[in-house]
Amino acid sequence: MEYQQSTELDTVVIGGGQAGLVMGFYLAQRGHEFVILDENVRTGQSWRDRWDSLRLFTPAKYDGLPGKPFPGDRLAFPSKDDMADYLEGYAESMGLPVVLGTRVDEVKKVGDGFSVSAGDRSWQARNVVVATGGYRSPKRPGFAAGLDPSIVQLHSNDYRNPGQLQPGPVLVVGLGNSGAEIALEVSRTHATSVSGKPGGELPVRHGRAAARFVLPVIRFLGLHVLTLRTPVGRKVAPRFRATAAPLIRTRTKELRAAGVELLSRVSGVAGGLPVLEDGTTTPVTNVVWCTGYHEDAYGMGLPVAADAGHQRGVVDAMPGLYFLGREFQFAAASATLPGVGRDAQYLAEVMGAGSGRFAGTFRGMRHIPASNID
Repeated sequence: MEYQQSTELDTVVIGGGQAGLVMGFYLAQRGHEFVILDENVRTGQSWRDRWDSLRLFTPAKYDGLPGKPFPGDRLAFPSKDDMADYLEGYAESMGLPVVLGTRVDEVKKVGDGFSVSAGDRSWQARNVVVATGGYRSPKRPGFAAGLDPSIVQLHSNDYRNPGQLQPGPVLVVGLGNSGAEIALEVSRTHATSVSGKPGGELPVRHGRAAARFVLPVIRFLGLHVLTLRTPVGRKVAPRFRATAAPLIRTRTKELRAAGVELLSRVSGVAGGLPVLEDGTTTPVTNVVWCTGYHEDAYGMGLPVAADAGHQRGVVDAMPGLYFLGREFQFAAASATLPGVGRDAQYLAEVMGAGSGRFAGTFRGMRHIPASNID
């Protein structure tokens, strides 16, 4: 059976990344008539848009979504393009009704359901799942505007490779995983320093041995111990959301070995140059801001605030509205590939059975490319 694009549905899923796709998997299993709206023109594009050398921290054996294992060496760490291709293939092979090139403008509560608008198109649904993630807007300090105009500034969101930088020293601001990985890469072609303090470090070297013996333990803790059902999980959840993840692949030991200078935090600007907490200035010609992302307001006029109270993604104040893929939504692993599937399955169970019109047609639905949008 070929999927017929409808404007009256059981569920609209906003976001076609891994969270949105796995949500679609479980909705289809329960017979929902649904659609997945994604602003990108190609499934997996958010992965393709990351820096060129990015690889996942989790091995392939943990990177697959329900119904389709990740192909290849189970202990290898896929590249970001491998991940993007996998997601694209997942949507196709599962026949998920993804409508690409569709940026949602507004979600309104209408009667017992919702109206979802994107340009001159709209969908009516009794459920809406916002699966766009919680942090998407690049963050940089206000004093960044005071740097000398001759200094090249990039946020990690825009960084692709060292070829974007001009000759001369590079300061990477922020010592989370992105900052560490980018600093190590840039150090091969530029004198590099990195400012900040890590939120901890993986105690063993990342690699195949860790994938076999250490990462399974971390995965178990993230999925089953650090959850909102356990006292320790409830205790660490607020801190987990507010602090940087520990360094995993590239630790301070590897940075020092590569000649990267570790500096204290940047506190401001003086004379057009970055100033450290001890008051010293750092003469650089490039700055890469690895300073994270703002909590995203989603830019779609949701009928409740994005930080409205919810239980495992179920919004208390707005029946029928759900969030998926947020940090520590239920467990420390909720925003990761190993964890998002469980949260999606829970939401599908809360929603209950759909209209039934898709029951038994899971693999008959077709993927809708941007060129076919009416």
